[in-house]
Amino acid sequence: MNEPFDVVIVGSGAGGASVAWRLVQAGRRVLMLEKGGALPRDRSTLDVKQVFKEGRFKNKELWVDGYNKQFIPGEYYNVGGKTKWYGAALLRFSPHEFEADPGHQCLGWPFGYDELSPWYDEAERLLVVNRFANEPELKALLDRITRADPAWRVEPLPLGLKPEILQNEEEAKHFDGYASPSGYKSDAECNLLDPMLGNPCFTLMPDKTVAALAHAPDDPLVITGVHCTDGSLWTAPAVVLAAGAMSSPRILQDHMTATGLDRLLPSAPLVGGNFKMHINSAVLGFSAFKDKDVLRKTAILFNDAFPHSTVQCLGWIDGEILATQLPAAVPKFVTNTFGGRAIGFFVTTEDGSDPQNRIVSGGQGGLPMMNYDLRRLTPADKGTPETDPCLRRPPDP
Repeated sequence: MNEPFDVVIVGSGAGGASVAWRLVQAGRRVLMLEKGGALPRDRSTLDVKQVFKEGRFKNKELWVDGYNKQFIPGEYYNVGGKTKWYGAALLRFSPHEFEADPGHQCLGWPFGYDELSPWYDEAERLLVVNRFANEPELKALLDRITRADPAWRVEPLPLGLKPEILQNEEEAKHFDGYASPSGYKSDAECNLLDPMLGNPCFTLMPDKTVAALAHAPDDPLVITGVHCTDGSLWTAPAVVLAAGAMSSPRILQDHMTATGLDRLLPSAPLVGGNFKMHINSAVLGFSAFKDKDVLRKTAILFNDAFPHSTVQCLGWIDGEILATQLPAAVPKFVTNTFGGRAIGFFVTTEDGSDPQNRIVSGGQGGLPMMNYDLRRLTPADKGTPETDPCLRRPPDP
């Protein structure tokens, strides 16, 4: 017999953990189901070979893109979700980002910055957001950039990092794209879930894959719980799908297809649509001298000419990390030489919305699809040469 719960939450990442924390504080009985298990805390999540080269902790499930080409997306199924692996940057949206911008194909939010601001304050407190001073070599480089073009504005990058990380060089060099075994990096597990583990209102079940939504016998619009692949059924008056933008739509699509709601609900085609992946690029520069900075990822650059783009500094780069992105035939002394002199930046552009960029469930036995094409987003893609077919191809996920 199931225990009595007020809410079942699917997914333990940023969204699911935040909802769970708020509900438990209000005395609600919460069951959280997570597809993956807890990550090891034996420092293997800091190992470059296991994390980047072997992809030990990444999802292994096959998908197809809009051209029926198979690929494995960079998803993570573990307690804490992707928050265990992010680069620690915790930015607020600017006020203008809540407003519609048709010129960039950006849809407006149903509320503005002022309404969300108090919740930003609380999130930053729970996630222990800090700002760190730029190390000497990075500061000198940023000064040169802003002197050369004053349109670029440098600000401290808000980071979910504890100041103690500066006393642990291994973790200071391995937080951007790694999971911190010591809890120096703020994530959903350490900052939101772990503090609730002793609370009788909170139950976390890892390694539980949700297969379908349960519903009232006479009304598929009334969701009563979830079915898991192990045959278990968990019920509650409310169900929260917080499994991420690539999984939650598929669960909902499968439910609508199985019950005929996909033919009855006018909003059904919107589920999974307007999928946004952002346009991300890593830019590397090389110095004539070895870079001795350690934390590195402490600044972000803005330019009013690019209202939906930012440039962040990347974390530590060395020969071992650089080698994971180069052919295996490149000699180790070459990667070490260049890696020790590498300075990285992470360029992100908000990619706008198009209903055809969508997630589509493969249903029973089929492969899920991520039908995403940057060419549908002309404003975000306008800098790409029209005549270069290599640059015009759909981006690899």
